[in-house]
Amino acid sequence: MTQPPPPPPNQPPDPQGGFGAPTPPQQPEPGYGYPAQPPAQPEPGYGYPQQPEPGYGYPQQPPAQPEPGYGYPQQQPPAQPGQGYGQPPQQPYGYPGAPPQQQPPYGYPTQPQQPQYGYQQPVATPPATGRGKLSAQLQIVIAAAVAVVLIIGAGIWYANSGGDGGGDQAKGSGGTSQGSTTGGGATGGNGLGGGGKEKAPADTKSTMTFQVPVPKVADVTDVSGSWITDKAFVKPGVNSVVGYDLDKGTVLWTLPLTGQVCGASRHVTADNKVPILFEATKRVAPRYYQPCTEVGVVDLNTGKLLWSTSVTGGSAGDQKARFSEVTLSGATVAAGGTDGGAAFDLANGNPRWKPQANDQNCYDMGYGGGEGLVAVRKCGSYDSPSLLIQNLNPTTGAPLSQYKMPAGAKYASVVSTKPLVVAADVGETAGDGSGISDYFSLDEKTGKLKAKITADADQYGGRCRATEVESCTQVLVGNGRLYVPTEEHEGSTGEYGDETNEIIAFDLATGRTVPEKADAGDKYSFVPLRMDGGNLIVYKAPPYDQGGRIVSVDGGTMKETLLLENPANKTIHSAESSFSLNGAELLYRDGRFFLSKTLVSKPRENPSPNDIKEHLVVSFSVGH
Repeated sequence: MTQPPPPPPNQPPDPQGGFGAPTPPQQPEPGYGYPAQPPAQPEPGYGYPQQPEPGYGYPQQPPAQPEPGYGYPQQQPPAQPGQGYGQPPQQPYGYPGAPPQQQPPYGYPTQPQQPQYGYQQPVATPPATGRGKLSAQLQIVIAAAVAVVLIIGAGIWYANSGGDGGGDQAKGSGGTSQGSTTGGGATGGNGLGGGGKEKAPADTKSTMTFQVPVPKVADVTDVSGSWITDKAFVKPGVNSVVGYDLDKGTVLWTLPLTGQVCGASRHVTADNKVPILFEATKRVAPRYYQPCTEVGVVDLNTGKLLWSTSVTGGSAGDQKARFSEVTLSGATVAAGGTDGGAAFDLANGNPRWKPQANDQNCYDMGYGGGEGLVAVRKCGSYDSPSLLIQNLNPTTGAPLSQYKMPAGAKYASVVSTKPLVVAADVGETAGDGSGISDYFSLDEKTGKLKAKITADADQYGGRCRATEVESCTQVLVGNGRLYVPTEEHEGSTGEYGDETNEIIAFDLATGRTVPEKADAGDKYSFVPLRMDGGNLIVYKAPPYDQGGRIVSVDGGTMKETLLLENPANKTIHSAESSFSLNGAELLYRDGRFFLSKTLVSKPRENPSPNDIKEHLVVSFSVGH
């Protein structure tokens, strides 16, 4: 069989830059993952990122010529360290763009189109020989579906072929995991929300707790990953993982590694164990890249590496398989990447499955973890791929259910595993680099499509990196709903600097918008972070003269409760605003708020005195 062409290189994580500056348009991200022979040259995957974008300062006077505001895509200048506070940036935070086109007001969704109902088209199912065959129950379901189709005939198939699985379809036209996008288990209606652990303190005014400087590096270096324990804030460093004291920022422990961390799970066990990926050797000039092959588990309480291992197989042949992301579900660690997927026992690192050569021309691109374990499996040729969403038995890897993505979906991202929600840029129609044109609400038990939600990229926010299965940010699932922020738009006054946005919710059973919405208010913009029971933990990005806020939004009523408010002090605000909303990691827990970088780079040879000082971590707290 003729081998397909080698895979294009992975794209790096989102670049850094000050929030408030508009995100430049991005080309659709080429992903890894075509089952092919390894490329002749190592491909720059996770851990070999682009140069970061500049930060921002605020203009003392509005610019003479109006420039597009936050969220309006346009070309950015070459990457360089952030500008100094008080210096007009290339794109000021929140500056309004051209007058908006006539459309329904943001946050007031119009009635979606009538959902399309129909029979679910059966899926041709390649055997998953690399990690267990289809379950007997699933085989029976598929066989029965095929028999029904043969009886009903091609007419029914034609009538429903556009839905790729039937189910409701709606167009959004108006309206124990750290950092988890999921939470709650209700199915809609009254009585949603509540039950969160985060409570408002008596005094919500925060203080800056500590700052950690950016480490010295020879080239752009990925430092993605951050976690909070009862005693430490933990973050990858250079060839290491470091635990910082929650109150002082002093180093509690340092875990040295053989190479740079190149993947980090957003899911953590109840006793603070987390999977990571790292490189087998240190980077040496001039080749600042090493294959990402090592899988390990770190005890965040002690700073110890409990085990590490690697596997061979898949397109890597006898060489070590390369991975680009890792996740956790129950007692299973799962890693995916260019050479296929593998899974390991959390307790000891023993392989549960690993990439298989010539696995029916299919392989696992990656996995979504948390309450369930879901694989995005790519089959077929480079020119004609197909994607399968498989809900797996975490121990054996056998598919429990399966859904075939529609034609034109080259990549897919798992937003939530229970309930199962997947995002994709079908036919590359999003056009804004977000990786999202549609959300698919699936029944994880049967694989049936419950609802397809079309999210207009010009109106809705959220991001999913095409080349990584578990990378979505700013979109949350809970209470039987999908919570999505709108793009920033003109505020109530229409004046410079009053831009704002909302959070809209979609019912996962029907795909329709619900009446309730959350309004950030003039000059502030919502950035959803995670679920807290039935509530949403949300960062409110501030205007230039105020500090940011953390609020808890009730998932039913959409009413907000203030948890933390940062100082408006210029120096402190400058540190807070030096982080990119699309590139940084934001964590909040028990009155403590952390912003941290995902990329660090070599300093400029001739820095400007007006450059904003960059930090690896900035921490705020209330009640401590």
